[in-house]
Amino acid sequence: MKKRILTGDTPTGKLHLGHYVGTLENRVKLQDQYEMFIILADTHALTTLSATPELIKNYTREVLLDNLSVGLDPKNVTFFIESGVSEIYELAAIFSMYVSHNRALRNPTIKDEISSKSLGDQFSLGFVNYPIYQAADILCVKGQLVPVGVDQEAHLEQAREIARAINKLTNSNIFPEPEALIGRVGKLVGTDGNPKMGKSLNNTIYLSDSTEEVEKRVMNMFTDPKRIHPTDPGTIAGNPVFTYLDSFAKEKDKGKIDEYKDRYEKGEVGDVEVKKYLAQVLNNFLNPIRERRLEYESQPEVLDKILVEGTAKTKKVASETLSEVRSEMGLI
Repeated sequence: MKKRILTGDTPTGKLHLGHYVGTLENRVKLQDQYEMFIILADTHALTTLSATPELIKNYTREVLLDNLSVGLDPKNVTFFIESGVSEIYELAAIFSMYVSHNRALRNPTIKDEISSKSLGDQFSLGFVNYPIYQAADILCVKGQLVPVGVDQEAHLEQAREIARAINKLTNSNIFPEPEALIGRVGKLVGTDGNPKMGKSLNNTIYLSDSTEEVEKRVMNMFTDPKRIHPTDPGTIAGNPVFTYLDSFAKEKDKGKIDEYKDRYEKGEVGDVEVKKYLAQVLNNFLNPIRERRLEYESQPEVLDKILVEGTAKTKKVASETLSEVRSEMGLI
């Protein structure tokens, strides 16, 4: 039997280039080698205060389109909606009995979110429990590998702790300890140079952006703030324009990029020329993604079928897992 992958997205917005290098790229590469489950975590999305149920519903469809447009094949991949698999919630409730409150708050990703969003003490219990529900998402299908961005590694460690706790409690090997697979670019910087990329920061390039939108976003990109004139020597390190070129250019373009870097550092090329080249590179990368998206957008009934069948399949697998846990724990 193939090993299992569980990965997915919280539908609070469309997916962007950071999602691609962080996890989508690995999903596409591994879809033939693993039995892959991709969760659309709509319940998780409720922890985002600005996300209304109607928005979440719309973004669930958009995120499915994003996944399909990058080349994931629904014949190889099982897509499911979190809220359609109630077994996840029962597993999460059981898991929560073996995670201390202090441990939940000590999760560095949770701490960073509280700080970066200035939440103070105005966050929900569901927000703190997010990693526990994520563990249930993964372990309900006994996921062994989880392609994620680097900021999700802390959640995976908590999932491993939970798997070990339940296995020890039941003196069994019900759950694997899921491993994280970090993308080749662990975390893509925002177009403004911010280490964090997000819709609310308006520093993203979306997979669904048009040619014109990409050009506009690229021309507004942050570069070297110390560089006033095109003849001033520029800095490559930490410059988002060159970070994006290195991340999305094809192998055949590497020589031209090296030439641009050399000229940029010597003050022989302006930001505008380099940005125009980056816009061309990104649009060449996005064109096949746009074509696949248009094809799926014209078939709403196909999208419905993918979600209905995938959720039903996952529910069956999760039900078997839950039955095993209940039996081993004596919860009959």
